[in-house]
Amino acid sequence: MKYILKKSFTLIITLLLVSMVTFGAFSIIPGNIAITRLGQNATPERIAALEAELGLDRPVAERYVDWLLNAIRGDFGESYQYSGVPVSDLLLERLPVTAILTAMSLILILVISIPLGLLAARKEGSVIDTAVNLLTQVTMAIPAFFLGMLITFVFGLVLKWFQPGKFVMPQEDLAGCVIYLIFPAIAIALPKIAMVVKFLRNSVLSEVGKDYVWTARSKGNREGRVLVSHVLRNAMIPVITFIAIVVAEIIANSIVVEQVFSVNGVGRLLVTAISNRDYPIVQAVVMYITAAVVLINFIIDILYQVVDPRVRTE
Repeated sequence: MKYILKKSFTLIITLLLVSMVTFGAFSIIPGNIAITRLGQNATPERIAALEAELGLDRPVAERYVDWLLNAIRGDFGESYQYSGVPVSDLLLERLPVTAILTAMSLILILVISIPLGLLAARKEGSVIDTAVNLLTQVTMAIPAFFLGMLITFVFGLVLKWFQPGKFVMPQEDLAGCVIYLIFPAIAIALPKIAMVVKFLRNSVLSEVGKDYVWTARSKGNREGRVLVSHVLRNAMIPVITFIAIVVAEIIANSIVVEQVFSVNGVGRLLVTAISNRDYPIVQAVVMYITAAVVLINFIIDILYQVVDPRVRTE
């Protein structure tokens, strides 16, 4: 319980610090949303009136406290770009898309990388191991956005397995949305699959020479059973921490990949908001991304404790 409370406190402090930095950064960067909305020819009186309407004439600290208190209640203000539409409504509309894409990418990574990593470790030095190693090296070197463009060209334009740009929201057609997201999920997952395979292979190989493995073999267990029942649990301890980093990268890559596949998720909303200086949306999305990454790391820390009881002892 003490371990969980400590991690919970760290989570809250991290979110608070990120909110302060984010709000402060958007308060001091060059540019004026009032001039952006009214145009360069706007009179100082009109600019001052709009700044007062938006609350931009108030001190930064005062605006931050109000924003933080409202954000805790789920109110991130109103969008500048979408004519006063609540930012929370825009986020709730786009969050399911990015959540589905992230979940599909993570499932692909776990389902493919764990068996492949075990296979490469079991066949160490063989043709299979060499082929897997070569494949992972090549795949890791390809950025997700470039993979997205290749997948769009091959499977969208050539094979016509899907129609690029014809994304449908899950509220309209959940099945159609999931089918469309298979391709961006593959683009995000492939480089991460290669990383996890390589990391898991090395972790398994570091375990197979230990005494408990020889004991398991001496009891007549088959090699496959030894790997899955004995080696995998210990080998997964460092891999679990690595997967937390991978999940954070999945969320970051989804921002770019959503642009490539014209997916109306949080990432695309963020890019549009940045280009239009819609700071309430940008601040809310940054906090969403931070909260997602911190929460995932919190879950991974708890899972790490379950897998390795020595953490609880420490």
